[in-house]
Amino acid sequence: MASVKKSGVSLYYYSAALLLILMALSAEIKTVRSQSCVGQLSNLNTCAPFVVPGQSAIPSAECCSALQEVDQGCLCSTLQIAARMPVACRLPAITCGNNH
Repeated sequence: MASVKKSGVSLYYYSAALLLILMALSAEIKTVRSQSCVGQLSNLNTCAPFVVPGQSAIPSAECCSALQEVDQGCLCSTLQIAARMPVACRLPAITCGNNH
């Protein structure tokens, strides 16, 4: 009976340790992805003339190439965060139409 109880306790600690390792690994992966995302987004500086209203109606080849290298999840997350920024800064929410 003592060995069964001892096995149950060690299994509990093993499971807890494994869970902690997985949580640490998950945090590390998020950090690496975040750093990768920042690098990908910084390459989009070549797209500035296209993004600024009135500058250029067509993105450059360099812009298109840089955009192609950005992970879709990275880009979507960034746009979602950018859309929430005004509210987080206690400013009116962004409302965009086709004529802006």
